[in-house]
Order: sequence, then C-alpha cells, then structure tokens
Amino acid sequence: MAGIEPSTTSAPPRTVGFWGSSLFQLNGMIGSGIFALPAVLFAAVGSFAPVMILIGGIIFLPLILVFAWLSARFDETGGPILYGKTAFGSFVGFQAGWGRYASGMVAMAANTHVMVAYFAAIFPALEDVTVATIVVVITILVFTAINLFSMRQSVNTLGGLTALKLVPLGVLVLAAVFGNFTSPAIVLPQFSEVESIVLLLFYAFIGFEGVTVPAGEVRDPKRDIPRVLVTVLAGVTILYAIIIWAYQTIAPAPDADVSALAGAADVALGEWGALMIVLCAGFSIAANSFGGLIIVPRMAYGMAQQNMLPAWFAKISDRHKTPANSIVFYGIFSAAFAVWDGFIALAAASTLCRLLTYAITAAALPVIEKREGALNALHAVVAVLAFIAAAWIASHANMEAWQMFGVLLVAGTALYFIARRGSDGETAQTAS
Repeated sequence: MAGIEPSTTSAPPRTVGFWGSSLFQLNGMIGSGIFALPAVLFAAVGSFAPVMILIGGIIFLPLILVFAWLSARFDETGGPILYGKTAFGSFVGFQAGWGRYASGMVAMAANTHVMVAYFAAIFPALEDVTVATIVVVITILVFTAINLFSMRQSVNTLGGLTALKLVPLGVLVLAAVFGNFTSPAIVLPQFSEVESIVLLLFYAFIGFEGVTVPAGEVRDPKRDIPRVLVTVLAGVTILYAIIIWAYQTIAPAPDADVSALAGAADVALGEWGALMIVLCAGFSIAANSFGGLIIVPRMAYGMAQQNMLPAWFAKISDRHKTPANSIVFYGIFSAAFAVWDGFIALAAASTLCRLLTYAITAAALPVIEKREGALNALHAVVAVLAFIAAAWIASHANMEAWQMFGVLLVAGTALYFIARRGSDGETAQTAS
C-alpha cells in the first residue's frame, strides 16, 4: 500500500453506470442469507413461501422509495449522511453514517470468517483456527489493495464475484425445472407467528442502502440510483422467490447438514452439486464483503468532505483517484478485528446501525420536501411507514445489541466533535 500520494484537490472520477451501481445493491442485499432462507421460510409458511417473499418485497418497497426519492436530489458521495445533514444538521447526518461505518469493519471481519468456514468444507486445512484467521486477514488485505487501484477495477472484480455466485444458483433452478420433480401446490398457511415472519422478510432485504453512498463516482446519480434501487429490489425479490421455489420443488432430505441449498443440490445433482453450492456460498459472501469494502470507506470519505471526520479521510490518491486513506484505514482495522476474539459482540450492533440510518433517512424526506415548499402527501405517508418499520424492527433487538450500539454512538460522537473542533480551528486560521 506504499506509493499512495494523497491529495485533497482532486475528486474521484465518475466512472460508474447503471449496471455497476446495480452490483453494489445486489451484493449488499444477497450474502449468506439466501442459502438458509429457503428452508427457514419453507418451515414457517410451507408451500406459500415463494409468494410470501414476493409479499416481503412489497412490504420493503416504502423504504426503497424513500431512498430513491432522496437520491434523485443529490449527486455527491455520502447517501444517508447527506440526507440527514440536509434535514437535521451535521450531527444527525454524522450519526446516519458513523454507526454503519464502524460496525461495517466488524461485519467485514465476521463475514470473511464465515466465507473461510464454507471453503473449509473443501480445503480441510482451513479448519485450523490459526490458518483460517491468517487466510481471513490476507483476504481482507487483498480486497483492500484491489480497491485502491480504481473504482472501475473494483466494479469489474465485483462483477466477477457476482457471476460466481449467481451461475450456480441458476444451475440449481434449471435442475428443479428440468428434473423429475413435482412442485407442491401453493396453500395459504395459518400465520401463527406473523411477527417472526415479518422480521425474517425484513432481514432478507436489508443492505440495499450502500448503492446511494458513492453517488459522487456515478456518471448520472440523480437518474441512475433511483432506477437501480427499485429495479434491483424487484430483481432480488424475484430471485429469492425462484430459489425458494426450486428448494421446495426438489424437496431435499431433512438432514442436509451443509446448508439448505446444498442439500437441494445434492438431491438434484449429486455430490458435485452440493460442492458447487458450497463454493457458491463462499463466493457470495466474498462478493458481499468486497462490495462493503467499496461502499463503506466512501462513507468516511463523504463524512470528511462534510467536516464530520478529520480531513485525512477525504484525501484522494493522485495516482489512482480513489479515497485511499479511507480505504486503507477501513481495510487495516477490519483485518485487526478479524484476529480479535471479541469482535462478535460488536457485530450484534450492525443491524441497529442500519436501522438508525433507515429511520433518519425516512424522517429526512418530508422535512427536506417541506423546506423546499414541495411536500408530497404520498411521499410523506410512505416515509412514515418506512420510519415505523425501522423503529419496530429495532424494538426487537436484544440488550447486547443496544449496549454495543451505545458504545459506537458515544465513540462516534466524541470523534465528531474532535473533527468539528479541528475544522473550526482551520477556518479561524484562514480567516485571520
């Protein structure tokens, strides 16, 4: 990572189009969950599961629309940070991004450990804790190095990882379509635990918001990002429904012990099919982690641009035109978390940090529109629904998650005021 010559006088070029932005959202939403969701949802609602996931996409739509309407107003890097700042001031804008940034480093470490655990089924040496940890650290540092070169290179790498996870899923669906299987008739279930089902559906779709963050590197963000948000939600919803349909059509043995989809692939295609899905799961998590390494460092870059973090985070590499300092900081601390046994406790706060981002964004939309003198009644209703959904989900978090969330909030608040004091001092010096 030597040779970086940071500069604050330049800005990253706008190289990302519609499809590149789509990769950000797709991989933010689809990680490891898709490999367990079919069995869990099928157990909850039976053959109604594919229809239920379609309903879930509709339930999630208000939150997506809020982000889409707001993203059509901004073309700088930051996403929710800018939305919160514009509506409520810098401190709230900072809180919309800080928790997600801090917990993202922990999530990167946790997810990469899960990825290596999947690959251990093929490479037994990875079952050794020390070896696995070394591989996790190396993987994070390699991902970090790739991200330093250029946004274009990062998007191309993410596209390759996305193909490695989608193609095997497509093979499994084809096996269900052309194999000697009978799809069960759809039967309306008895919803004895509606609350748990709604929670399950919500968690299946979170992670979409990252697409709004690197708007400063998107060629036409006000046009493309709103379209991506709605289009990818529809695509991911349909993909989930098709995968769940394939799973329940193949009807794998109940004792499949690798994952739900690996069990289905073993029934339909044999051992090589199960192996294919295990590899697919590993690459899916890799793509999710790599996408996070593109998105989350740019949250720090956006906060530094808005004087919410030290200016050091906003420096751009003259050579590669990437926010190099922010990327290196994020990668190194993610690798450090990977070797700390206690990082799992912090991971519990990750979802709460996302929900805070969602709640601030939902509240920001009507405030910004009212200030502009163009308050839209439909937008206001949708924003209220999105805010209520985020608050309701947050109310189900356990005490450990709230405690860790509080730690992140306090640490971030201290960092914010340190950054503001430094910014005010620089302004005073310039004025004198």
